[in-house]
Amino acid sequence: MSDLDPTRLVFVGGLHRSGTTPFAKVLGEHPEVSGLVNTGVREDEGQHLQPVYPKAKVHGGSGRFAYAAQAHLTESSPLISPANAQAMLDAWKPYWDLEARLLVEKSPPNIIMGRFLQEMYPGSAFIVVVRHPVTVALSNKKWRRFVSKNPRKFETLSGMVDHWLTAHDILAADLPHLKRALVIHYERLVSQPDTELSRVEDFLSLSAPIDRSSFTADHGSSYAQWWEQLRSPWRPGGWQRRRIERKQAGRAWEYGYDVCDLSRVEPVDPDGFQLRRS
Repeated sequence: MSDLDPTRLVFVGGLHRSGTTPFAKVLGEHPEVSGLVNTGVREDEGQHLQPVYPKAKVHGGSGRFAYAAQAHLTESSPLISPANAQAMLDAWKPYWDLEARLLVEKSPPNIIMGRFLQEMYPGSAFIVVVRHPVTVALSNKKWRRFVSKNPRKFETLSGMVDHWLTAHDILAADLPHLKRALVIHYERLVSQPDTELSRVEDFLSLSAPIDRSSFTADHGSSYAQWWEQLRSPWRPGGWQRRRIERKQAGRAWEYGYDVCDLSRVEPVDPDGFQLRRS
C-alpha cells in the first residue's frame, strides 16, 4: 500500500502529438489539481522519472511502441507490487504540489497501460486524448525532423497510421476493464471546449471550470492543408496518401475519422468509446 491515497491520481495518456501535453498543462493549472512541473525531463512526462517500467523509447518510441507486447501492461504484469507502486510515487512526488486534491501524471504510453496503473493504484482515474490518425502521423513527421537527425527514426505516414490503429485497438479492448476512465477527443477540445471540458470537470468532480482559452479551432489547420497538397501524384509523399486511403480508410472510419478529408470528423459517442460501428 502506497503512502498516498490512489484516488487522488489522474493518469493522462494518448499517442505522441495527440494533444496530451496542452491538455495536461491546462488541467494541471486548475486550482484543485497539480501536474508534474519543472522536472527537467521531456514534456514533464512521468515515464521519464519513474524507475519501474520501460519508457516508450525502449519499445521504439512514437510510431512504434504499441507494437511491443511488453509495452501493453495489465493487471497481470509481474511489475505490480506495493514496493514498485511506492517507487513510482516517490519519483513523482517532488514535482507535484501535494496540497492539491488531484495529482496528474501524463505520459503517452499510458494509453495502453490503464489496467496496470489501475491495479497499482486502485481508484485512480484515467483520461486518454484521441486525435485524428492522419493528423497525428503528419505532426509526428514534422516533429521528428526537429528532434532527431537520424532518418531511420522517420516512419512512413501509413506506418504511423497503422500504429495509431494498433494502439487504439488495444485501448478499446482495455476500456471495459477500467473502472474510472474517460476518453476525450482533441477535435472537440478545440471546436467545442465548453462541451468537452465540462465532461472532464464532471468526471473529476471539479468545483470550478477548467480554463478554455488555450484551445482554439485553428489548431491543426496547417495539417489539413498539407494533407490536401498530397492529393497531387507529383508531390513527395503523395503515394503515402493514396496508400492510406486505399488500405486504412475503413479502419479509421470505425473510429469516426475520415482519412480523405481531415475536416470531416465524427468521433464516436462522447459518453462511451464504442469504436466499432455496426
